[in-house]
Amino acid sequence: MNNRLGNVLAEVKAYVIITFGLLLYTLGWIVFLIPNNMVGGGVTGISAILLYAFNIPVSASFFVINLVLLLIALKVLGKAFGVKTVYAIIIASIFYEVVPPLIPDVFIQEIAISNGKLLCAIFGGVCAGLGIGISFSQGGSTGGTDIVALMIVKYRNVSAGRVILLLDIFIIASSLLLPPNEVVDASGAVVGVESWGERFATILYGYILIGACSYSVDMFISGTKQSLQIFIFSKKYAELADAITSQTGRGVTLIDGEGWYTKQKSKVVMVIMRKDDMSFLYRMIREIDKDAFLSVASVSGVYGKGFDEIKK
Repeated sequence: MNNRLGNVLAEVKAYVIITFGLLLYTLGWIVFLIPNNMVGGGVTGISAILLYAFNIPVSASFFVINLVLLLIALKVLGKAFGVKTVYAIIIASIFYEVVPPLIPDVFIQEIAISNGKLLCAIFGGVCAGLGIGISFSQGGSTGGTDIVALMIVKYRNVSAGRVILLLDIFIIASSLLLPPNEVVDASGAVVGVESWGERFATILYGYILIGACSYSVDMFISGTKQSLQIFIFSKKYAELADAITSQTGRGVTLIDGEGWYTKQKSKVVMVIMRKDDMSFLYRMIREIDKDAFLSVASVSGVYGKGFDEIKK
């Protein structure tokens, strides 16, 4: 009974976190990107292009395109993923419809438009990237090219952010095929259309946007899974090795060593663990041998039992 309740609470927590990630993702577009007529990647980028060209609401096109991609992904990623992604698509579509009227135009003018397109591309990309990363961390997605990225990542040892980046490059470049947007003045009157220079600038801003987005995705995901390699030099190596094995559940390797200055032979304790567990390890080492010498280094990837699986 307790296990079942714990599983239910864990699942509810996952959905709450996914919802927060979706809100952050949509706010990046609603506040920073769409008001500046920017073109980004993913299904939202396609929806933004359709909005600028044909005045199709983002919420509608976002939902329809994602629904098609979802049907394709169900067989590849499983029903559990499908449930969370259906939830994400519906919630994100609702956010795109409900949130914009709640944000005053004065706020968007002050926080986004008046700061220029470059800063908006960076801020919007970071918000969207963090939202995607938060959703990924709970087994969900923000839909669109994220679904394609997760299908590829499932079978290949590639970066999710890099897959999204490559897909988004083509989406942004495709905006050149559409008619140029109209240019309006402060009163709302149409004074002309975008020049080719302005259209190329918009594409460059879009590439800055997806660069910031993919970097944020990778930083968030790798940050939650980052592993460290620790070498511990101590005379109490046996006691430390026993404590690490019994209290953290991580494997320990003892390496033969010799201090060149003292000419004394000893053992070096080597262990790899998640960054989140380091504070506990530090306390343990200090309690056993406060004079221990440590070398801590980040590792780019750890594969095997207790860490990531080597994929085909």
